[in-house]
Amino acid sequence: MKQIANGFTLLNLVFGCMAIVAAIGPGLTTTMDTDGISTFVILPEKIYLASVFIGCAAVIDFLDGFIARLLNAASPMGKQLDSLADVVSFGVAPGMIAMQFLKLSFAKDTSGLDINLLWLLPAFLLPVAGAIRLARFNLDTSSTTYFKGVPIPAAGILVASFPLIYWFSNNVTVNSLLTNVTFWYVLILLVSGLMVSSLPMFSLKFKHFSISKEWPIVLLAILVIIGSFVIGWLTVPVVFALYVLLSLFTLKKSDA
Repeated sequence: MKQIANGFTLLNLVFGCMAIVAAIGPGLTTTMDTDGISTFVILPEKIYLASVFIGCAAVIDFLDGFIARLLNAASPMGKQLDSLADVVSFGVAPGMIAMQFLKLSFAKDTSGLDINLLWLLPAFLLPVAGAIRLARFNLDTSSTTYFKGVPIPAAGILVASFPLIYWFSNNVTVNSLLTNVTFWYVLILLVSGLMVSSLPMFSLKFKHFSISKEWPIVLLAILVIIGSFVIGWLTVPVVFALYVLLSLFTLKKSDA
């Protein structure tokens, strides 16, 4: 039974690897038109497929604990496998997405394709912060009803939403923001900082079959459903921000 549960967890890792493959393909090239003028062309690399695979990994991550409990197969090894899978699916893969958007943002300049790798390294803060977050979580023996710092799946899903927003949104302002270098540097620092922080964040997994005890999750779920019809994929960053604010407000207030 434990191997069944662990195999399900490893499926999370497989989707994470697929997301990386989808994200690391070259996003830009140059072509020469009939007049000999060099132009930038965005290749149809389908980077949003990385978002889809990360979404699949998130579904698996949401269900694997439930399956382990259902099969009475929870184990220390399963916990470690879950963390290793998470750092790939919600750390490394989103880091590759951030790197591609940084490349796309720099490429708006005429010399953008020759950007030094050092300017892209901040994207790797996402997997680094995620790894720190998971290692601290695994070593934390204190008994709390909430997480310390934003969980890496929430951070990964946030970053994974941006390719979907960019490809399927017709909002010029939003798409212009997503190709802004400053925006990505600020976002990477903010999300990484939230992951390694000790700020209280409530779990996004149901632990009780009670609306009164799980009302924050129920509220966010309702907002996701409504937002998906109103603002589409922009719902993800909006709900992420509300998740952070709601966690800080409710948990800080309950500790006061």
